[in-house]
Amino acid sequence: MEGRLAPPSREGDRAAAVVRAAGQGPPRIVERPTTLQRAAGRLRAGLRAATDGLDPDARALLPGLVVGDTSRVPPDLEDAFRATDLTHLLAVSGSNLAILIAVLIGPPHLAGRAERRGLAARLGIPLRLTALLGAGLALGFVVVCRPEPSVLRAAACGLVTLLALGTGRRRSLLPALAAAVLLLVLYDPWLARSYGFLLSVLATGALLTLAPRWSAALRRRGVPPRLAEGLAAAAAAQAVCAPVIVVIAARVSLVAVPCNLLAEAAVAPATVLGFAALAAAPLAPPVAEALAWLAGWPTSWTAAVARTGAGLPGAELEWPGGTPGALLLAATLAAAGLAARRILRRPWVCAACALLLLVALVRPAPLTRAVTGWPPPGWRLAVCAVGQGDALALAAGDGAAVVVDTGPDPRAVDGCLRALGVDRVPLLILSHYHADHVDGLPGVLRGRAVGAIEATPYARPPGQAAFVRRLAERAGIPVVESVPGERRSLGELSWEVLWPPPVGTPSVAEDGPNDASLTLLVRTAGLTLLLPGDLEPPAQRALLEAHPALPPVDVLKVAHHGSSHQDPDLIRKLRPRLAVVPVGAGNPYGHPSPRTVDALRSGGAAVLRTDTDGAVAVTGDGTAFPDRP
Repeated sequence: MEGRLAPPSREGDRAAAVVRAAGQGPPRIVERPTTLQRAAGRLRAGLRAATDGLDPDARALLPGLVVGDTSRVPPDLEDAFRATDLTHLLAVSGSNLAILIAVLIGPPHLAGRAERRGLAARLGIPLRLTALLGAGLALGFVVVCRPEPSVLRAAACGLVTLLALGTGRRRSLLPALAAAVLLLVLYDPWLARSYGFLLSVLATGALLTLAPRWSAALRRRGVPPRLAEGLAAAAAAQAVCAPVIVVIAARVSLVAVPCNLLAEAAVAPATVLGFAALAAAPLAPPVAEALAWLAGWPTSWTAAVARTGAGLPGAELEWPGGTPGALLLAATLAAAGLAARRILRRPWVCAACALLLLVALVRPAPLTRAVTGWPPPGWRLAVCAVGQGDALALAAGDGAAVVVDTGPDPRAVDGCLRALGVDRVPLLILSHYHADHVDGLPGVLRGRAVGAIEATPYARPPGQAAFVRRLAERAGIPVVESVPGERRSLGELSWEVLWPPPVGTPSVAEDGPNDASLTLLVRTAGLTLLLPGDLEPPAQRALLEAHPALPPVDVLKVAHHGSSHQDPDLIRKLRPRLAVVPVGAGNPYGHPSPRTVDALRSGGAAVLRTDTDGAVAVTGDGTAFPDRP
């Protein structure tokens, strides 16, 4: 092989160097998969085929729950699992193997007794042979699910426990966990640097140490045993893992415990039926499809829990990241644990705390408005803070708004529309198909009636255009193309499509998606607004030439996040009183450009930007109300 050596992309990576191979030919295969690997691949492919007829969420999620195959999981569902701290369900772990072994040996505490249960006991299989079968099941689990850190940890713990069961020794799960961790780190020292492995070990340790004590405490206070066990397990795992998650993601999930509790009830049937479908797929595909259909019901429930939890306005709480944030959260959790001892003795205090948590999660728009003063009464335009992207709402009646673009993050745009009290979207307009304008579409669709989607006729990039059409088709929403010169109105709100020109017209609009941005001249409650998408200077000049009578505007949504590529003649022609820049904090592009901001201000415009001012609402008299005054 010939090539150039390059440093690894991440400091501290287990690769010392990367070889960038020279030549244009395809790589030469030096070794093919083993027989076991090929068999595992066929089983995984069979499971995917068996799930093809399920609803979209179950089709995407079931292979992930069973064998950790997340290739079909869409970004919005993955984000929902991350927001609710349910991602461990997609990383095959000890819970999956424990469910399978429990089917074989029954309840672990009865496995060594005469009254043992499980499939092996019903078939009359001796205890030692049962342990050997369990060991084979654990090794097969590793082969099929692939040797990821959580899979290796689960298999090692299971093998140590099965060894104790087969030899008649006293089972002690905590030493088994310690032995498994030691053996795995000796085998692969790089696991010591894996956050996934750390979270897996911490969660398992919490289930073995904290959860039984917390469950007993809840039962003493009258909580039903099954509910106490589930609640204690979810709370214990979350308590020990949350400080580590803060180091990685700088956020805390407030819905993790209830969502884990609700999802846990569906994991066991989905796992058992999913593995049954996996085993049946090579032999009897129709049987596998029937089993997958049955598994699809609890799987869809799990997806619904994740989406509902992530859709709550207070699902996540921003928290300081790094080691200081982890230490602060650990101290907070310890203090909360000490306080919980007293709180649990006072039912009325428990009820008050539960009510406060519910309000924090749901954040009813009227209450939020009363507390924060945002959005202001009578708002006509709202520019949402969705990071490095565009998402705007134009008021169209009580609880209704025409939404222009969706930004890159479904949760961000959903949260903004919830704060605005928008539950109906008569029309969603997409200026162009770049990800920072359309990837938030699932957030707009979440819990809202959307009448139609209108988009630029230039369907590029094709992958993003297909993404929009796929989601729209799934939701039963028609997608129409904009027509140049089109005029529409909803009550006091009216708008005209100024750009792009018709498809096939020789113009700069064909130079790329940005210059094909759907551009709107909007009038509402006496205000005039221009929304130019991401138009670049050539298209901005062509817009001026096509519309020489373009009037001055009260509000300008600055094109392309305030980049330096702006046509000064357009700024002088528009003379905006207010210019709003939708932009993400710390973006790598240097947006907004100081030159652009200076040009706007020199023309008499007040400039607000969503990275520093938050979401911006504008009332009928042209007054702007930033979310962060």
